[in-house]
Amino acid sequence: MKQLTTFFGVLMVFFYLGVGGYLIYAPQLSYIDKPLRVILGSTLILYGIYRAFRAYYQIKDLFSGNNKDDSDL
Repeated sequence: MKQLTTFFGVLMVFFYLGVGGYLIYAPQLSYIDKPLRVILGSTLILYGIYRAFRAYYQIKDLFSGNNKDDSDL
């Protein structure tokens, strides 16, 4: 089960980074004020970077063999 949540976490990293970049650089969103788009997009990109570090450490822990399996409960 931990592999599935880790995979989902990696997918969400790409989602946050993609949506953040889209908000900042998309010309289709010109009806939204530029400062608002930059603030929201930057927040999503920073959160995506944070999630990327968390996912990296989860993957590192998962493949190092030092993890507790759900079946041990």
